[in-house]
Amino acid sequence: MTTSTIRRLAAGAAAALLAGCAALNTVTSDVTTFSEWPAGRAPGSYTFERLPSQRANADRQAALEGAAAIALEKAGFKPATDAAQADVVVQVGARVSRTEVSPWDDPLWWRWGGGYWRAPGWRYPRSAFYGGLHADWHTRYERNVALLLRDRSTNTPLFEAHAQTEGGTIGDKALLGAMFEAALQGFPARELPSPRRVNVQLTP
Repeated sequence: MTTSTIRRLAAGAAAALLAGCAALNTVTSDVTTFSEWPAGRAPGSYTFERLPSQRANADRQAALEGAAAIALEKAGFKPATDAAQADVVVQVGARVSRTEVSPWDDPLWWRWGGGYWRAPGWRYPRSAFYGGLHADWHTRYERNVALLLRDRSTNTPLFEAHAQTEGGTIGDKALLGAMFEAALQGFPARELPSPRRVNVQLTP
């Protein structure tokens, strides 16, 4: 093997490794937006508003607002020095649903390897016989975040966004922050398709 061939193989391996790392650090969200943001109006100052139920869990809500604040600033907004003079009022929320998934839940779309038997309406993997009949249960999490921006002076809703992801972990502040960033990507998103899929790189 020549030196140039080794170099090409090493460069290809490095590129593949970098691509793999990028994929692991990418959050893909399904985003839906509803925009009535006035044409020509620039993002301005904002303040957060909490529902009574959110005020009852102040620490959790503060963490959620901290994650959303980074995304709002990337979209061009800045926190108001005086909440009473903010241009917009922002409400944020999040929900994580946990589901125990069994291989029997969706037999038409079974993805196990090792071969399968197929009959009308169901599939059965040969691997299920090894060590006795078993079902490989696993946990899935569906994560949702939402933002609502209202004009402070008129209380008119101007922009609503939802982002949804799912995966095998519950997620953390960084992941929720990436979802808020996806929800605000392209703000005010008047011309963007909805729903749409948005990729955001996690900040190390």
